[in-house]
Amino acid sequence: MMHRTLLLLGVAALAIAWSGALPRFLGHSFTAHMAMHMTVVAVAAPLLAVGVAGSRADPSLTRRAWFAPMSASLVELVIVWGWHAPALHSFARGTTAGLALEQASFLVSGLLVWLSAFGGRPNENERHAAGIIGLLLTSMHMTLLGALLGLGTRALYTHSHHGGNGLDISPLADQHIGGAIMLLAGGSAYLIGGLVLMARLLRIDDSALGREQR
Repeated sequence: MMHRTLLLLGVAALAIAWSGALPRFLGHSFTAHMAMHMTVVAVAAPLLAVGVAGSRADPSLTRRAWFAPMSASLVELVIVWGWHAPALHSFARGTTAGLALEQASFLVSGLLVWLSAFGGRPNENERHAAGIIGLLLTSMHMTLLGALLGLGTRALYTHSHHGGNGLDISPLADQHIGGAIMLLAGGSAYLIGGLVLMARLLRIDDSALGREQR
C-alpha cells in the first residue's frame, strides 16, 4: 500500500512539473525552469524509485550492473551540468524537442541515482552503503552548481528578459533565484536521502547485533 502511495505521489509530482503553470513561463523564467527541474529530480524521482524499490518492477534487481551508485552519480553530474551550459539550456528552453529531451534525461538520471541507492533487496548492505556515498556526491555537485548560479556576477541565460516572465526582475536576479532553488532543494534532497539510507543501515546493524547477543 505504501509503495502504491509513493508511486502515485511521484506521478502527481511529474504532472505538476510538466502539466501545471510552470511550463507556461519557461520561455522567460529561469526560476520556473529550475523549479521544474528540481520537482523532477528531487521530488518525483525519489518517490518513484522508493515506490518500486524491491518489487518486481524494480529494474535494479535484474540489471544490477546498470545501477552502480558511483557511476549513476557521475551520469547525473554530466547530464545536469551539461544541460545548464548556456547553449544546451537555450536549446531546451527554445524548442519543444530540446525541452522534451532535457526533461527525459533529468528523469532517467534521477531514477538511476535513486534506484542505485534504494533499489535491490533489503539485505544488500554493501550496495546501500555505496548508495549513501553516491547520494552525498550528487548532493555536493548539485550544491556547487547551485552556488555558482546563485552567486554569479553575470547572467548566463540572457533570454530571460526583464519583466517578460511576470516577475519584475533582471535576468541575473532570475538566475540567482534559480541557483538558490537548486542549492537548497537539490542539495538537501540528496543529502536527506543519504541520511535516511544511513539510518536504515544502522537499524539493520543494531537488529543483527541484538540477535547475536541473545
